[in-house]
Amino acid sequence: QVQLVESGGGLVQAGGSLRLSCAAFGPTFSSCAMAWFRQAPGKEREFVASISRGGSGTYYADSVKGRFTISRDNAKKQGYLQMNSLKPEDTAVYYCAADSPFTPFEERLGPNEYEYWGRGTQVIVSS
Repeated sequence: QVQLVESGGGLVQAGGSLRLSCAAFGPTFSSCAMAWFRQAPGKEREFVASISRGGSGTYYADSVKGRFTISRDNAKKQGYLQMNSLKPEDTAVYYCAADSPFTPFEERLGPNEYEYWGRGTQVIVSS
């Protein structure tokens, strides 16, 4: 069982940066791949980035490649999403997700492919 709590959202101007954090509670976080998703008003939840259990493998949505960086610190049970060069279209609620323990790491873009979810943190990028 893994519980996830996001933080770090807020209001930022276009071109600015934010770092989101995801605190994990439970004994199996280091055994789980994790991901970030986002959901804008009136839109479906979409994949942003994912990272393997050990942190050596990552995937990114094309819309954030080169601007966002996903990372994790298993000793601290934390996941992170560094967001640079933010655009108004990045405005959304950002969710942290974790996979079932020891699931093989591969590109999985669907929200229903992740077992554990946080409640989200709001990011607003003003133009």
